Amino acid sequence: MPASQAKRKILVTNALPYANGALHLGHMVGFMAADIWVRFHKLQGHDVSFVCGDDQHGTPIMLEAEKQGITAQQLIDRVEQNHAHDLQRFGIALDNFSGTHSEHNQQLSSEIYKRIRDTGHIDVRVIKQAFDEEKGLFLPDRYVKGTCPKCRSVDQYGDNCEVCGTTYDTTELIDPYSVLSGKPPVERESEHYFFKVSDFTELLLSWKDSPALQPEIANKLSEWFDAGLHDWDISRDKPYWGFEIPDAPGKYFYVWLDAPIGYMASHKLHCETHGLNWDEYWLAEHQNDTEVYHFIGKDIVRFHTLFWPALLHAAGYRVPSAVFVHGFLTVDGAKMSKSRGTFILADTYLDHLNPEYLRYYFAAKLSAGVVDMDLNLEDFSARVNSDLVGKMVNIASRCAGFIGKKFAGRLATQSADSALDGAFKNAADSIADKYQQRQFARAMREIMALADRANQFIDENKPWELIKDETQQQRVHEVCTSGINAFRYLCIYLQPVLPALVAEAEQFLNVKPLKWSDLQSELLDHQINKFKPLMTRIESEPVEKMIEDSKASMTPPQSNNPDPDSPLGQDPISAEINFDDFAKLDLRVALISKAERVEGADKLLRLTLDLGGEVRNVFAGIKSAYEPQQLEGRMTVMVANLAPRKMRFGVSEGMVLAAGPGGDELFVLSPDEGAKAGMRVK
Repeated sequence: MPASQAKRKILVTNALPYANGALHLGHMVGFMAADIWVRFHKLQGHDVSFVCGDDQHGTPIMLEAEKQGITAQQLIDRVEQNHAHDLQRFGIALDNFSGTHSEHNQQLSSEIYKRIRDTGHIDVRVIKQAFDEEKGLFLPDRYVKGTCPKCRSVDQYGDNCEVCGTTYDTTELIDPYSVLSGKPPVERESEHYFFKVSDFTELLLSWKDSPALQPEIANKLSEWFDAGLHDWDISRDKPYWGFEIPDAPGKYFYVWLDAPIGYMASHKLHCETHGLNWDEYWLAEHQNDTEVYHFIGKDIVRFHTLFWPALLHAAGYRVPSAVFVHGFLTVDGAKMSKSRGTFILADTYLDHLNPEYLRYYFAAKLSAGVVDMDLNLEDFSARVNSDLVGKMVNIASRCAGFIGKKFAGRLATQSADSALDGAFKNAADSIADKYQQRQFARAMREIMALADRANQFIDENKPWELIKDETQQQRVHEVCTSGINAFRYLCIYLQPVLPALVAEAEQFLNVKPLKWSDLQSELLDHQINKFKPLMTRIESEPVEKMIEDSKASMTPPQSNNPDPDSPLGQDPISAEINFDDFAKLDLRVALISKAERVEGADKLLRLTLDLGGEVRNVFAGIKSAYEPQQLEGRMTVMVANLAPRKMRFGVSEGMVLAAGPGGDELFVLSPDEGAKAGMRVK
């Protein structure tokens, strides 16, 4: 889609943050990517709506409210208010933010369910589930742990083994226990409602091969098709915090049914408030008239690219124009860590640093691919100080003083260099295309190259020297006018990324809100206002204080888009062992000489471990937490006398030690500096 096409009607959504905890910087990756894209299209004059809200249903919210001694409604109201406040402070220009526990969402969820039920796409069947008698509730898969029935690894979740990658039913676990009570669950039968996803295989195959999906995501869908499409269980048993299914007392919609419908509900509220036609965006017959885009994290791809389009189509609604998937955030090359102070909450960052610093840094690293992004705090400070303070703002500060003092704040009637002006104007289509394609990092590089050119122009003309020569006053006036115009062009190009800075720059330039079309004209013979510093350098002290405050935070970690059926809190302590049991473990320091992905395994990495001359091959279920290159060259601790285990990918000759609740919250244990491969851990 060329950026210069006719006026478009666009709806953009971002993944709904889960309403049981504070926002952190991982959440901000998606919000900022979506916000930059939205602001770019608004700057071009398109009609764009940007909506979101909180994901407010599911067992964890019910349990968290119970833990805090408040109602679930009180919890979600408080969290929604905090989330909305943090997003506003980060400059996320949402047109509506409303949670999924709303009347609009209940009406739409019920309507969509009835449509798919009445057209024969719901199957009702009796299934067996784990039930916690002490808590009095059925347990989602992630609330049950036990020993893997295949590799015998302990403390594995009820749906798959993170060590060997095997998937299974909860009922197959050996010695299962509830993570809520620590007691063995009992097996009970219950009637559940399934959406027949396989009825829409043809639609989904066409969707998979369309431009709606990134290549990496289309490949992932191919894997799911190869494994066979399964019906989707959309019901949960009481007690459950959510919407009751129509005509099914005691049965509730699974949170992942009504969560994406929350996009529709939030947008409907926005349309009603602003007199817009909601039907134009969602009814199937308007598929080619309007555009709908979802920005999400890679951990919720299955719901948004498989179940969601099938559900929409089954109910007579349009499928999304595209789903844009981004990777996770790491900090200083590793998973966000509370102990290291790199699990940074949004409000902790805002207490210490300008939000536009982070907006620019994320933009400078975001691409159209499904790639994890690293917030390197040293690079963060250096890049912001160099690009924004040293290049962009510096242009205005170098020229404004001359214009104000020598020329009464009025720009010249012509600029000094048509080639410089032409370079900025001619870059418009290229930069617009990069914004459109979500190649923000490339756009930032091109924009900063223009800033370099403007600074070089000023350096070559040296207005601070020319001003001493009375015969060169007009030249100084025109050179500084060129500089101010270059700064204005940069403001237009960077407005989607730096809206607050640009708003202040508009005050200095004495202009109305800038538009993309303003790139085709110069600001000449125009009165500007007195220049005030627009941005200051990042110093080390606030960054260090932010890290210290993050260490002190006791907010439980969440993933960028936490699975609503993931357990809260810590796992129960396992049964005690005596010293003789522990003494049987031979723990050794090992060098990870090589790490690589395992084809066909969702959770595993293959590690080549050097124990000081002896080399071992170990499969570790840490793929979701680490990229292979992050591990190579690191020291770790392994269980060296674990019996070799034959797996379908090969033989695993030991086990590396890691800590964390599981999934992508895992941290490989490493010895202190100075430890050597082969050393026994005592």
